[in-house]
Amino acid sequence: MIDHITIAVSDLQKSKLFYERAFASLGYKLSFGKESVFWAFDIGGGSLFEIQQADSEPPLAHLHVAFRAPSRTDVDAFYQAALDAGAKDNGAPGPRPHYAPDYYACFVLDPDGYNIEAMINQPAAGA
Repeated sequence: MIDHITIAVSDLQKSKLFYERAFASLGYKLSFGKESVFWAFDIGGGSLFEIQQADSEPPLAHLHVAFRAPSRTDVDAFYQAALDAGAKDNGAPGPRPHYAPDYYACFVLDPDGYNIEAMINQPAAGA
């Protein structure tokens, strides 16, 4: 259900070292990231736990949750339903090849301003 969750931290390097040590006991490992911006840890089942520097530039928010969708059509439907429910647009549905070649996602801000994503990382049907 959850593909990844991202939290803002006050000291990225300190938090990276903390989570590397704490997650080792659970078999979770650092997967990828960008120095001074964010780090992602593989927590199994294809899910990621990410930390980001709290003062990062938008569109990063202090909390970000990405939900896996079964299809691109479902990503589109989630986006419209969220807007109809009062969310604010933070990125219309579409390909995000800078994330991964088959990544398709949308982003909305919930009533508290949290960045909520629906995504799928698979080739388009019929592609």
